[in-house]
Amino acid sequence: MIYDSGVETRDPAEQFKDDAVAFQKQMEYLLKHSSFYQKKLAEVGLTDIADIPSLEQIHTLPFTEKDELRSSQADHPPFGSHLACDESALRRVFSTSGTTGVPCYLGLTTSDLNMYATNVARGYTAAGFREGQKIVVGFNAGPFVAGAVYYGFDKIGCSVIPVGTGNTERMVTAIQKLGGTGISCTPSYALYLIEWCEAHNIAPESLGIKNIITAGEPGGGDPMIRNQIESSLGCKVRESMGIGDISLSVWAEDDDAQGMNFMARGFVHVELIDPQSGEPIPWEDGAQGELVYTALQREAMPLLRFRSRDHVVVNMKPNPTGRTGPRIRCVGRTDDMLIVRGVNLFPTAVRSVIENHLERLTGMFRIRPNSRGVQQDPPLPIQVEVKDDADLSNAELANAIKAEIKERLLVTSHIELVTQGTVARETYKSKLVDYSHLDK
Repeated sequence: MIYDSGVETRDPAEQFKDDAVAFQKQMEYLLKHSSFYQKKLAEVGLTDIADIPSLEQIHTLPFTEKDELRSSQADHPPFGSHLACDESALRRVFSTSGTTGVPCYLGLTTSDLNMYATNVARGYTAAGFREGQKIVVGFNAGPFVAGAVYYGFDKIGCSVIPVGTGNTERMVTAIQKLGGTGISCTPSYALYLIEWCEAHNIAPESLGIKNIITAGEPGGGDPMIRNQIESSLGCKVRESMGIGDISLSVWAEDDDAQGMNFMARGFVHVELIDPQSGEPIPWEDGAQGELVYTALQREAMPLLRFRSRDHVVVNMKPNPTGRTGPRIRCVGRTDDMLIVRGVNLFPTAVRSVIENHLERLTGMFRIRPNSRGVQQDPPLPIQVEVKDDADLSNAELANAIKAEIKERLLVTSHIELVTQGTVARETYKSKLVDYSHLDK
C-alpha cells in the first residue's frame, strides 16, 4: 500500500523540476525572514535572490552544522537567529536531550507539523501500518521531537496506544489487554522488550505482534538485529530514519525490505557527499557517503545544506513496489566513527562479525577505547557478551572474533569475553562506544 502514490512513484527527474522551483521560493523566504542565513550567505557574497545559484548548483552553497544552531540559540535565546517566523506562529516546541547541558529547541508551525506528519504517514504506511490497527508507541510524546510521530499515525488512522519509554511492564500489559499488533520503537528497545519478556516468563511470540517499525538509531536494518527481533516476536521488522531538525521518517522501508525509501519528497532536497572533502557524490548503486538536507517548504526553522553526519550505502535498483529511488541503509554516524591506525571503523560494523558466532554470543558488545577521541591506537578493546553456558576463558572464540575483525574490518582488536548482562540494555538508544571507564 502506498500513502501518496503520486509522490512516492514519481520520476525523480520530474520531482527535481518541482524541487528546483520550491528551492528558489525557500531561498527567497530565508533571505527575507532568517537573520541567521542573511548573515551566513552574505559572508559568501550572496545578498539577493538573483545571486543564489539554482538547485543544480546547490553544492556551491555553504553547509549548516549542528554546532552553528547551538551557538545561534545560545546567542539569541530561546530559538536562535535561525527562527524565520514570529514566535506566535509556533504550534509545537520540541527539544533535544541537552547532552551538552543546554537543550536545543525546535519550533514547528502548523504547516511544519503537517509536513512531519505526512512523512510519517508515508513511511509507516510503507512499513505495513494500517488504518484501524492498534499501535503501541515506545516514543515519548515530548519533549523530544520523536513525539511528533503521533500526528502521522492520526493521518493513517491507526488506533494509537501511547506508552513511551521507561515502563516495559505497562507496554506489555497494554499489548496483552488491548490487543496491540504493531510497535514503533528503537531497535535497542525491541531487543530489550524480548529479554524483559523472557525474564518474566512471557513467551515473546505470545504477544501477537505483527509488525514493528524501528527508528531513532541505526540497527533495524542490520541482519543480526532484525533476525533476532523477527524470530523472537514472530513479526515483520521495517526500518525508518529521520533527523529532528529536518523531519521524522525522512526515509522508510517497505515490503521489498532492501533499504529505506526517500519519503520526504517535495518537502526536502537530499544530497550525498564525501564526509571528508564535502564534495558531492552521485546517487549511484553502491555509493557511500553522508546525507545533507535542505528544506524546501519550511516556515519556522528552515535549514540549508544541513549536515546529518549519517553515513549511508545507496541502493538504486528498481523497487517492485513501484516506489522510485533512491533507497539507503544507514551504516553509522560519521561523528561516531573511530580511526584505528588510519582505518575508519563504524562501531556498527562489528555486528557483522558477531553475527557469525551467535550460537555462543548474545549479540551484545561495546567498544571501550583507551582514550577519548576519534584517533585510536591498536589494539582496540571490545567487550563481547557470551551466553550463560559459554566459557569466558574460551581463547579459541576470542581469537576467532579478533581474526575476523582484522580480516574484514582491517582493525587490530583485543577481545574480552564477558558474561551475559554485562553490557547495559537500553530502553531507548544503545551506546556502542563506551568511555565511562575513563572517568574513574
